[in-house]
Amino acid sequence: MGLNAEINVVSLIDVMMLLMVIFMITAPIMQGGIDINLPKAEARPLEPKSGLVVSIDKNGGIHVDETVLTFSEFRASFKSLATERGREGVYLRADAGVPYGSVVRVLAVMRASGTPDVGLVAEPEQER
Repeated sequence: MGLNAEINVVSLIDVMMLLMVIFMITAPIMQGGIDINLPKAEARPLEPKSGLVVSIDKNGGIHVDETVLTFSEFRASFKSLATERGREGVYLRADAGVPYGSVVRVLAVMRASGTPDVGLVAEPEQER
């Protein structure tokens, strides 16, 4: 009787499948984001797709995608960011509790940079 020199791959496949299941379960949980309570709108709201997303959180912090900026940093860098990453659209998300003046200041910077259209993101109102 000779030696069996084959690798037993059944246990390796089991480990690979287990790791794949673990990654499939934990990947959606690990996705970060900015905690924003969007205002509700009766009209059909926009959903941000793959363009540049500017968010204003409830404390007034400005987030460009995941990067936190002060207002002066945002004003200085938005034109180059919009030129570089805003080809597929620019979307503004603001928490419902943010003062109107803060939203207008950010929107004014976006318009002054030459961005023709800014999509305002909201949640749909629930049917009554």
